[in-house]
Amino acid sequence: MSLNFDNTEIAFSSKSMKDLRKAHFLFSAMAKTWLTQIGISMTQFAFRFYLPIKGLVKATIFKQFCGGETLEEADETAINLYKYDISTIMDYGVEGKNEESEFERTVGTFLQTIRFAANKSYIPFVSLKVTGFCRFQLLEKMHSGEVLRIEEEKEYERFLKRVDNICNCAAQHNKMILIDAEESWIQIPVDAVTDVMMAKYNKEKVVVFNTFQLYRHDRLNFLKESYQKAVQKGYLLGAKLVRGAYMEKERARALEWNYLSPIQLNKEHTDRDYDAAVHFCIENIEQLALFIGTHNERSCLLATELMSQKNLEKNHPRIHFSQLYGMSDNISFNLAKEGFLVSKYLPYGPVGDVIPYLMRRAQENTSVAGQTGRELSLLQRELKRRQASA
Repeated sequence: MSLNFDNTEIAFSSKSMKDLRKAHFLFSAMAKTWLTQIGISMTQFAFRFYLPIKGLVKATIFKQFCGGETLEEADETAINLYKYDISTIMDYGVEGKNEESEFERTVGTFLQTIRFAANKSYIPFVSLKVTGFCRFQLLEKMHSGEVLRIEEEKEYERFLKRVDNICNCAAQHNKMILIDAEESWIQIPVDAVTDVMMAKYNKEKVVVFNTFQLYRHDRLNFLKESYQKAVQKGYLLGAKLVRGAYMEKERARALEWNYLSPIQLNKEHTDRDYDAAVHFCIENIEQLALFIGTHNERSCLLATELMSQKNLEKNHPRIHFSQLYGMSDNISFNLAKEGFLVSKYLPYGPVGDVIPYLMRRAQENTSVAGQTGRELSLLQRELKRRQASA
């Protein structure tokens, strides 16, 4: 196999010299922790007090990590990605709502997104965060096993109906729904709702995916239990594998509340469980669909090697690779060039509303060991290559 994640010519084939320089500038800035923290604080302050910085944010960090402010703008980005055989996961980036009217409005937006993508084969997925449809406090109460009041039970039923409407719409329009994992202290009701949707819609093909965060030490076993439940109840498991996104928050809460942290002891344990999960899913691919959501080159290579050993075609319809838009193009574009099914997570929405997402990307690139350095070295290599061949 000629797969090589160091091929920058393929990795950045969609970018102009101007794009490369802007990306290089942005990742260089994010490499400086102090500068990133100042930038985050200033951006949050500016939006809170309606200072006119939208244009600056949109031209820099927003352009790097988001597809656009509207569906139409995101679609242009998606069409451009598909020129390189990379599909799109539409991710409406607005989060943190609390009112019933806001939840209903968000449902309308998701239904609109699915219908918009209906005849677009390059948009196979829509990403969904259940906290966009239900109060965090209600999920927290359910997770802890507290008895719900009558009005809370009705609130939960409305939440279930919202998720069902979206999954039903996806099934009708031949799209797949990726239900995100959440904080560990609300994950039980998220898993329960997702199981209900998988049992209902994953009979013939996988429409709904649950997300398994392997930076939790209990999730590999939970993945295997979820698989057994699906087999016993006669539906296909949708397994989206990620490492995780709330590590600092999880550890801090465990310390504050004096309970065992759900997070793995170290990165090696996370990597071990992630790769074991990939291995388990590929071994059982007849009964599930696998979504490999990672920026880890070794895990992606492992998956391709396991597919080859099992004589699975590169474009196996139940095995998808994915990375975030604006990051790890060396993985996405090289995988796609080799014929694997690859999608980019493409957040979209008004600049002010996706600020929480953008701040997480900035913090992630600062805190994840080696991530920014890897992006910078690849960008520098491609800039030099183009300058040498000019």
